[in-house]
Amino acid sequence: MFKRRLFLSVLSSCVLSSCLTTPLFAQDETKLPERDQFHLFLLIGQSNMAGRGKVSEVDLTPQPRVLCFTQEQKWQPAVDPLHFDKPSIVGVGIGKTFGTIIAEKNPEIVVGLIPCAVGGSPISSWEPGGYHAQTKSHPYDDMLKRCRVAMKSGKLKGILWHQGESDSNPKQSVVHEQKLHELIDRLRKDLDAPEVPFIAGQLGQFPERPWSADKKLVNQAHETLPEKVPHTAFVPSNGLTHKGDQVHFNAESYREFGRRYANAYLKMIKE
Repeated sequence: MFKRRLFLSVLSSCVLSSCLTTPLFAQDETKLPERDQFHLFLLIGQSNMAGRGKVSEVDLTPQPRVLCFTQEQKWQPAVDPLHFDKPSIVGVGIGKTFGTIIAEKNPEIVVGLIPCAVGGSPISSWEPGGYHAQTKSHPYDDMLKRCRVAMKSGKLKGILWHQGESDSNPKQSVVHEQKLHELIDRLRKDLDAPEVPFIAGQLGQFPERPWSADKKLVNQAHETLPEKVPHTAFVPSNGLTHKGDQVHFNAESYREFGRRYANAYLKMIKE
């Protein structure tokens, strides 16, 4: 009898401990708003969109009315890291800050982030059938499947893009602009969103690593985008800092970049 009571006591303690250590939002399915009030934003590109910043407590704190579409295709409160392209190195990106600002400026909506960026991916892998060997994935095809599932719950309101480091070479830089314009057109057709805002962020500007002629050509494609493609915007990276590798931004710079993306979007929808 004593042994049975001891076993039950230990079992009860284990169950209680498990409940206390399980996040509350993991116990119950996240309640979604009406479809018209659920504004979705697609996050695509390579590692500086996926995020490589160091995660701190503020990044782990869920924000009211900002959800993330997980790798398992479930909606959960957004916490960093949002992405899952390279789990061992993924970190803080622009998404959570962007979503928080959009939600704060629009109290009647819920923001849904759809993370689909893939570190190291050239723009050629963002085409139907495109394959990225580093992650053994098909970035465009995978994104399209995920986004279409997510859009059953909400409405696509914007596409955030940061990519170009992998195209800053003689072979790919000369066709980058053409491929970027084709990508935007393809996304709008495939997602049935002909006027959805598309926002491109500038590559990192770090004094220790001056831009090559190829990177300047890629940047020109981004910077002139609003002049050539309707419903697009360009977000500068002036003053942002790298994490020590002269490639990826640090956490605070990602947050600032997220603010800039948000301001660009808010300006677009007012015009």
